[in-house]
Amino acid sequence: MFDNLTDRLSGTLRKLTGKGNLTEANIQDALSEVRRALLEADVALSVVKDFVTRVSLRAVGQEVSKSLTPGQAFIKIVQAELESIMGTANAELDLKATPPAVILMAGLQGAGKTTTAAKLARWLKNHLKKSVMVVSADVYRPAAIQQLQTLALEVDVAFFASNNSQTPSAIAAAALAEAKRKFVDVLIVDTAGRLAIDQEMMGEIQQLHSQLNPVETLFVVDAMTGQDAANTAKAFNDALPLTGVVLTKADGDARGGAALSVRHITGKPIKFIGMGEKIDALEPFYPDRIASRILGMGDMLSLIEEAEKKVDKVKAEKLARKIKKGKGFDLEDFKEQLAQMQNMGGVASIMDKMPGLGGLPPGAEKMVDDSKFRQMEAIINSMTPRERTNPDTLNGSRKRRITVGSGTQIQDLNRLLKQHKQMQKVMKKMKGGNMANMMRGLGGMQGVAGGGFPGGPGQFPRS
Repeated sequence: MFDNLTDRLSGTLRKLTGKGNLTEANIQDALSEVRRALLEADVALSVVKDFVTRVSLRAVGQEVSKSLTPGQAFIKIVQAELESIMGTANAELDLKATPPAVILMAGLQGAGKTTTAAKLARWLKNHLKKSVMVVSADVYRPAAIQQLQTLALEVDVAFFASNNSQTPSAIAAAALAEAKRKFVDVLIVDTAGRLAIDQEMMGEIQQLHSQLNPVETLFVVDAMTGQDAANTAKAFNDALPLTGVVLTKADGDARGGAALSVRHITGKPIKFIGMGEKIDALEPFYPDRIASRILGMGDMLSLIEEAEKKVDKVKAEKLARKIKKGKGFDLEDFKEQLAQMQNMGGVASIMDKMPGLGGLPPGAEKMVDDSKFRQMEAIINSMTPRERTNPDTLNGSRKRRITVGSGTQIQDLNRLLKQHKQMQKVMKKMKGGNMANMMRGLGGMQGVAGGGFPGGPGQFPRS
């Protein structure tokens, strides 16, 4: 997400960082580039105008001229205004209500409401330790009810059965009564979508809202529709008292126009962002972290949080103890590190959150190929336990046997051995340690999947 915008903005702002002083002329030149970049990212025109005006007023004033590093001060202003457009802080769900707290899902057909309802149920269950029930009031779309039932089973939350012979109102009333009877903390109600906004749909969802009195009414919208997402959200907001927005399919949106337009146009916060099809690919929306990523500054907080959740701590500590005892870092350990990185979404996902990538050549991060992980794993799996522990024993005949068994070439095996050597050096410097060290170790493998970036294979570029 934001790939195109990040390339344009980081390049423009980088030109200013080294300047000893900033004049109104070069600030306006930079802002013209920023304006073009935002418009190309499909950010709504009204949002672009307001953003550029606010940055300009702050930049040509005392705030930049009195700074020892004017270029950096200007970037700080741009970052602060990006955060302001998107809401300054994460807007948490308000679940303060007599149980069950009802969450009503609204949106157009195809936006991903049903999947998002299940993802949200999983998030509430795992992160807030809530008991959750989901119900589908969509009696129009074939298999909508069955889809939610399947997803509820996958995320292990209660499902209230309904069928398309019932009215949405009757389904909602019965589900609410059942949730009360079972002392459920949160009831998520998935509603019907349409291919376009129409009065019948609005009337139906308004009736459901009045009947259920939800604590949260979330508008689910496809990020790839750009500023149209913000306009659709406004139409829903005019008909319903929305409390927030969930952006879906954000991983497929290289522009980011929706994320930068929704809050400004609707006045409603983006509460969650969907970053993939997997059932765990739903994240709270943090404007400050997103602004940092847009400007190529990375998002270490999200990366560390993800590591805490997805890196196997037992295995990490076991490896740390092994290295502390001087036992080295063998190919079995290397394979385990590859698996840990895949659990975190692969190299591309990690790189997206690492600071310093604004300094890479445009499009360099797209050179990363996570499929190399599977190839490396196949190569290591074709080795004997002794070869994994002592890769120096690999002679010509052993290498030929391994590459035939893994369906690879000798150069693939040699590349893996070279990258393993690099990782060994990283681990020796770390001397075991904690989760932060594990993250540095993972960072040292950035070049693994893509064969390395300019400036040294397998090395992390530094900003």
